[in-house]
Amino acid sequence: MSHGNARLNQLGRELLVERVIDEGWAVAHAAKAQGISRQCAHRWINRFREHGKEALVDRSSRPHHSPRQTPVEVEERIVAIRREQRRGQDWIGPELGVPARTVSRVLRRHGVPYLRECDPLTGEVIRASKTTAVRYERDRPGELVHVDVKKVGKIPDGGGWKAHGRAMGSTSAKKKARIGYDYVHSMVDDHSRLAYSEILPDEKGTSCAGFIRRAAAYFADHGITSIERVMTDNHFSYKNSHDVRKVLEQLGAKHKFIKPHCPWQNGKVERFNRTLQTEWAYRQVFTSNQQRADALAPWLEHYNTERRHTALGGLPPTSRLSTT
Repeated sequence: MSHGNARLNQLGRELLVERVIDEGWAVAHAAKAQGISRQCAHRWINRFREHGKEALVDRSSRPHHSPRQTPVEVEERIVAIRREQRRGQDWIGPELGVPARTVSRVLRRHGVPYLRECDPLTGEVIRASKTTAVRYERDRPGELVHVDVKKVGKIPDGGGWKAHGRAMGSTSAKKKARIGYDYVHSMVDDHSRLAYSEILPDEKGTSCAGFIRRAAAYFADHGITSIERVMTDNHFSYKNSHDVRKVLEQLGAKHKFIKPHCPWQNGKVERFNRTLQTEWAYRQVFTSNQQRADALAPWLEHYNTERRHTALGGLPPTSRLSTT
C-alpha cells in the first residue's frame, strides 16, 4: 500500500515508465505531467531499468537493523505471560523488568487484543462493555466507599467442571442438581482502593447491614476511622432495609445510590468484583467450596498489601493509608 501522501501509486509508476521508455517522453516532461519532481521520476525509471516491473512495487519501510529492538525471547515471554495471566502492561512490565510502554508495543505488534475487549475468564475477545467517560477519585480515605454483592456459583465436593471438564455436567441428574451460590459482599475505598470481602449465604438486608458494620471495623483497623458516604446500587436490600439504614446512621455515613441501570457509576467495586473472580474465584482449580472460601482472606491480604494497582502508581492500597 502506498504512503498516504505519495504522489504515485504502482499504476502511476507504470504510466511514468511507459511514457519515458516506450513513448520517448523526456523525463522532465513526464514528471511535470504527473506532478512529481525530476529526481523522483529518475529514481523510478532507474529502478525499473535495473530490476524490471517488480521494482515498481512498494518496498517495506522497516529498517534493516534495529539494535534497540526488544529481544525475541523477551517478546515471546511477554505474550506468554499475557495469555497465561491475562494481565496488562503495568503488571507485566515490572514482572519482567521491561518498561510498560514497551510491553504495550510488543502486544500490539503481535496482534494481542486489549484486556477491555476480552472475557476476563476465558481471554476470548468479546464486545466491549459500556464505561463512563467521567473518572474521579476522592481526596482522602473514607470520603466515599463503594459496596456491592457478587454471586459466585458454589463448587460441589470433589470439584466442578474446571477440575473435571465440561462433560461432568452432561448427565440429567447433574443438570438438575441445585448447587447454589455464594454471595460475596465487598467494600472498596474510593481513594486508597482498600478492599474488604466476606462470603455470606444471602444478600438480605440483615446480611448487608452486618457486612457494612464489619467492613467499617476492618477499615478502622487499617487507618480509615471515618466513613462519610456509602455508595450502592438500588437493590431492595440496600434501599428498603431498616437494618442498613440504622448501621449507616451509627457510622455517620450518608447513603448514595447510583442511577438505575448504570452500574459503571459504582465502577470501582464493580471492577474489584471482576478482579475477585479472575484472581481468586476462577484463577485456580478448587476441589471444594470450603477450599475456595479459605483462600479468600489470604488473597485479600495480598490484594491490599502487595498487589500493584495502576491507579496508585504501581503501589498497593495500604501505601495510601496510615495506621498510626
